[in-house]
Amino acid sequence: MSKKSPLSHIPELLEEFLHPDPLVQFQRWFRDARDARIPRAEAMTLATATVQGIPSARVVLLKSVDERGFVFFTNYRSRKAVELGSNARAALVFYWDELGRQVRAEGTVEKTSREESDAYFASRPPENQLSSIISSQSQPVTREEMDRRFAELCTGYAGKPIPRPLHWGGYRVQPERVEFWQRRYARLNDRILYERSADGTWTMRRLAP
Repeated sequence: MSKKSPLSHIPELLEEFLHPDPLVQFQRWFRDARDARIPRAEAMTLATATVQGIPSARVVLLKSVDERGFVFFTNYRSRKAVELGSNARAALVFYWDELGRQVRAEGTVEKTSREESDAYFASRPPENQLSSIISSQSQPVTREEMDRRFAELCTGYAGKPIPRPLHWGGYRVQPERVEFWQRRYARLNDRILYERSADGTWTMRRLAP
């Protein structure tokens, strides 16, 4: 039987073609997703849990990725931040249906440095900076209250630099497991799992679909 996949426009997911570092391999797939002009290719499901193991999930945006892990930014008073403060582990899922690909990552989480958070905050549009200041994320609020506070800040900061609030910044997910999934015919999908050893090296193995 031929190995050719119906998704012939993308390479087959074979171990000999994968980079030994899953973060480098992710960057390759992420570049493919962007080159394919997939809307919001950077969107990822972020799952966290309380110390009691009660899970919650939401979609956030990947802002950077390198050898250290996956970075996103949020309100440090949000539900996700409260959960990460007591249980610093998370799972991520990326899904690019147009390419028939999914990536799952699991690992520990730490805050980014103040310098990283400051730099990203400074790159945001002013209106997004102001909304970060007024938001008590995940807390009850009225629309009128938000709009009133936003209007006040627009007036107060008109023509002035907007400082990053201390309750807003970044997190980095440092993966210990990364799985690459690619669709094939008859649900004989490819699954390649990378696991990080105690010495920091990665091992790779194929999983049944």
